[in-house]
Amino acid sequence: MKPIFEEFNHLLFYPIQYEGLEQSPNIVYTGAAPNQQIIPAVKWSFENLGSRFFLVSSDYVFPRAANAIIKDQVTALKGEILGEEYILLGSDQVQQAVIKIAESKPDVILNTINGDTNVSFFKELRRIGITPDKIPTVSFSIAEDELRTLDSELMIGDYGAWNYFQSVNSKENKNFVKKFKKKYGPKRVTDDPIEAGYFGVYLWAQAVEQANTDSVKAVKSAIKRQSLVAPGGIVYVDAETQHTWKTLRIGRINKKSQFDIVWTSEKPVRPVPFPVYRTRAQWEKFLLDLHYGWGNKWANPGD
Repeated sequence: MKPIFEEFNHLLFYPIQYEGLEQSPNIVYTGAAPNQQIIPAVKWSFENLGSRFFLVSSDYVFPRAANAIIKDQVTALKGEILGEEYILLGSDQVQQAVIKIAESKPDVILNTINGDTNVSFFKELRRIGITPDKIPTVSFSIAEDELRTLDSELMIGDYGAWNYFQSVNSKENKNFVKKFKKKYGPKRVTDDPIEAGYFGVYLWAQAVEQANTDSVKAVKSAIKRQSLVAPGGIVYVDAETQHTWKTLRIGRINKKSQFDIVWTSEKPVRPVPFPVYRTRAQWEKFLLDLHYGWGNKWANPGD
């Protein structure tokens, strides 16, 4: 989408946590950059769960980039990567990855599997006896909405890393959750992308109000000065990168398919879209090599 928005000079608000490695004057990134989710979660895992990691992932751009960042960081921490397995996006063929996890006996599984593959993955983990008390899993793409499609009994005790959880204990969030459930139904849940999409609308509205116009040029200028008390806490737009400063949280899955927050950065973290382990040019080459290697796609097309 990035080249399209730049070519036609329009403005995109992007609310999903992502691999970083880009920035654009035509995009406001309200989801997390790597240093606002991946990097601090790995450090927390290293300090609290163990130093030996296994990486399991769907085979597309986010996990490939996330794992490159994780491997650089684990090397810096003097930890150990015991294995790295990729599963085609949407596939349920998880057995090989789970067997390798069982054989390597890591302290922690770092999970960047996306979508329904998670259902098969966690069922297979439990089938062979891998439970959170033995080898915990820290997931980067499982939030409250995904937990609705997973067996809650299988998930209790594993972890997620996000900037927002529905369980955030603040007046703003309680009001947000109440209004959300009133509109969409009591069984619906909020989660990080929902919250990031929600406050992005308000950042845009504030910029329009300040600029006294909704023209893209004026809003692009005004958006750099915006901040807001969002359901997840104070957020504000970083003028240099157009990513938002955000608080990070680690949550442990409970029997209600919600997250008990076990750690928080407490203050908003400045976004760094290009992790310092490599230069910007090196990260951009890394992305291009993936793209070309997959036949100008952003996911492994398979055989």
